[in-house]
Amino acid sequence: MTDYEAAYANFAIDVPEHFNFGYDVIDRWAERDRNKLAMIWVDQHGEEKKYSFRDLKNLSNGAANILLKYGIKRGDRVMLMLPRIPEWWIFAIALIKLGAIFCPCPTMLTPKDIRYRIEVGKFRMVITDTENAPKIDEIADECPLLETLFLADGEREGWASYPHELRYPAPVSRRTVSMPVAKKTRSTDPMLIYFTSGTTGEPKMVLHNHSYPLGHIVTASLWQDVTVNDLHLTFSDTGWAKCAWGKIFGQWIAGTCILIYDIRGKFSATELLPIMEKYEVTTFCAPPTVYRMLILADLDKFDFRDLRHCCSAGEPLNPEVIRVWQYGTGQAIYEGYGQTETVCCIATFPCMEHKPGSMGKPAPGWRIELHDDDGNPVGVGEEGRIVVRLDPRPVGLFVEYLDNPEANQASFQNGFYYTGDKACMDEDGYFWFVGRDDDVIKSSGYRIGPFEVESALLEHPAVQ
Repeated sequence: MTDYEAAYANFAIDVPEHFNFGYDVIDRWAERDRNKLAMIWVDQHGEEKKYSFRDLKNLSNGAANILLKYGIKRGDRVMLMLPRIPEWWIFAIALIKLGAIFCPCPTMLTPKDIRYRIEVGKFRMVITDTENAPKIDEIADECPLLETLFLADGEREGWASYPHELRYPAPVSRRTVSMPVAKKTRSTDPMLIYFTSGTTGEPKMVLHNHSYPLGHIVTASLWQDVTVNDLHLTFSDTGWAKCAWGKIFGQWIAGTCILIYDIRGKFSATELLPIMEKYEVTTFCAPPTVYRMLILADLDKFDFRDLRHCCSAGEPLNPEVIRVWQYGTGQAIYEGYGQTETVCCIATFPCMEHKPGSMGKPAPGWRIELHDDDGNPVGVGEEGRIVVRLDPRPVGLFVEYLDNPEANQASFQNGFYYTGDKACMDEDGYFWFVGRDDDVIKSSGYRIGPFEVESALLEHPAVQ
C-alpha cells in the first residue's frame, strides 16, 4: 500500500462463498511451488526444522486422516493447547481442512481454567503435549463430553498418540484427506473459538468463521508489510489471538515464510536478538512488553541490516521505547490496534506519517467511529468509545460471543460493534488510545477481567 487515502476508499477483500484456508492457501502454495519455504522452527537449544508449503500440505492431510480415525468431523470442537512446536500448525491446518472448530489455548492455563473451557466449549477432543497432559488428566473425569485425549509429542496411558500413529499408520492416504463428504467449507461456517476476558464472570467465547483468515490480509500485507520474499517473526504464544495475527493466516496468504522461536520459561532479550540476526528476519512484530525488554540490550552489537519493518500492538507503546529501538535498529515501530474479536482495524501503515504513540488510522475495509455514552459521534480531541460500523460488515470481525446473548446485545447496538475501548482522534485523523471502557486490565497485550483477578486473589494463601 503506497497511498492510504486511495486504499481506504477502494480496498476490498473478495470473500468467496466457499473458502478453506487449508485447501485454498496451504495446498495452493504447495502446488504452485513444491519447494517454497513456509516455516523455520528453532528452539532454545539450537535445534532447527524447516517446512515447505508442500510439507505442511502432506503433514496436515495425514493429521486430518488420523483425526478422522478418532471420530473428529465437521462441526466438532477441539481444544488445541500446544507450545510453539510445529505440531500446533500441522493440527491447526488439519482441523481447518476437516471443518472442525478448533480452540487455541495458552499452555499457562491451570487445570481449573482448562476444565471451565472444556465444559462451556463442549470440546470432544484435547490435543496437547507431554508437559501439559497431567493438567488434563487431573480434570478429564469431570468433563463428560470429552471423548479423546490426544498427545502430539509422545505416548501416555489412556491417550492417543501422534508419534504412535505415524509409526503405525492407518491404511489411509497421507497425501489426501479421506473425508466421506464434500471438503469445502463455506466462508460463513464456524472455524475458530478464542476465549477472552470481559467485565463480569468467566472468559467469553469469541467465534470466528472461515472468512477470518482473509481479514488478516489487512494485518499482514498492509500493516506488517509482509511479501512473498520476507521472513517474518511475530512474538506470541500459540494460545493467543496474536498468533493468528502474525504466525499463520495473513502471512501464509501472502506466501511469507514465518520464523518460530520456541521459547519455554522466562524470556530473555539476549536470546531473541541473536536469532533475529542469524536468520535475517526482515519484518518483526511484538507487544510493547517485549520491545521494552529488547531495548535494554546493547542493540549496537547486532546486525539488523535485513530488518526493514517493525510493528507492535496490544497496548500503547512509550515514545521513548520507539526512539531507542529506532536508534539501535534503524527502524521505527508502527503501532496497530485490534482485539481477539477483530483483525488489525486501526494502524499506522508504512505509507503514513509516523506519530509515535498513536494507533494510526482506520484500516481499509473498516469504518471506525468514536461515540459518546449516548451513541453520538464525538469531536476532534474528545474522548469516545471505539465503535465499528457494521454496514458493510468488515471481513475479520467475529461472528458472535457463543452462548452469551447478554454480551452480544451489549456489544452489537444500532448497527455498530462496541469494542469496549476508548480513544480520541486528532485533527489529522489519527487515533490515540485512552483506555478500557470497563474494568478490564490489559497486561502484555492480554485482557484480564476483574473476576479472574478476584479468583486468583481468593486462592492465594495470604488472603483470608
